[in-house]
Amino acid sequence: MSATVALPRSFASLVKIEHTVFALPFAYIGALLCVNRVPSAHDLVWITLAMLGARSLAMGLNRLIDARIDARNPRTADRELPAGKLSRAQVIAFCALAFALYLVACFRLDPIVRWLWPIPVLGFVVYPYLKRFTWLSHIWLGAVDGLAPVGAWVAITGRLPWEAWALGAAVAVWIAGFDLFYSLFDREFDVRQGLHSVAVRFGVHGAFWGARMLHSLTVVLLGAVGLGLHLGWLYWLGVAAVAALLAYEHSLVRPEDLRRLNAAFFTVNGLISVVFFAFVLAETAS
Repeated sequence: MSATVALPRSFASLVKIEHTVFALPFAYIGALLCVNRVPSAHDLVWITLAMLGARSLAMGLNRLIDARIDARNPRTADRELPAGKLSRAQVIAFCALAFALYLVACFRLDPIVRWLWPIPVLGFVVYPYLKRFTWLSHIWLGAVDGLAPVGAWVAITGRLPWEAWALGAAVAVWIAGFDLFYSLFDREFDVRQGLHSVAVRFGVHGAFWGARMLHSLTVVLLGAVGLGLHLGWLYWLGVAAVAALLAYEHSLVRPEDLRRLNAAFFTVNGLISVVFFAFVLAETAS
């Protein structure tokens, strides 16, 4: 495979481009709900570019900071940095470009964003270190990803009413909940390496109960947003669809049977964001 093909593929794999489906639709949901219509093309384009830059920066930093841990973990040893598919210099340059894109996009949105842009970056830098010290890293990850709809909301309106925070909190506990499932992939490795997670601290059953509680709270918070904004039946169908998909996700795996964990984590959560976005789009465009 030629370098002109292999290098872009390596960078796409580095940032797990397919996982963009988790957060980007919720940024659009924030943009739709804050004005209760489809925003301008200008706002949508720059929100998209800000998300692309921010997420690429977050993933690049995560891979740089965790490179040595990834090299020791059989599940992650084939990632780009441990496997030598990309050099540290290449990933640092990639992060610099992603940061530049994020900054340019921020300065094309509401002026208040020019003061708020460091907040997500701080979250990106801190997150990879947390599993070395605390099992609360899942909550931090959720909070950082929950900034996506909040950021889109303030980027368009310059305001942050409680409904924006409730939407962000819904995303935060949703992400944190399925990250508890994700931590089960590495539980044994984390124990050996002295790393922290809910699965390490409270066991497999503790991770399951934590995910159930967080995902129940997701539905409650989405309901609060609907009540606060006086949204119609299409939005509520979307909330019902999220609740049904979360219930299905939890039916796929049990503490004693993790064979379908990949389907629960990747497939169902991707569906949740896309399906809910479709209902919100229908609600606000009608």
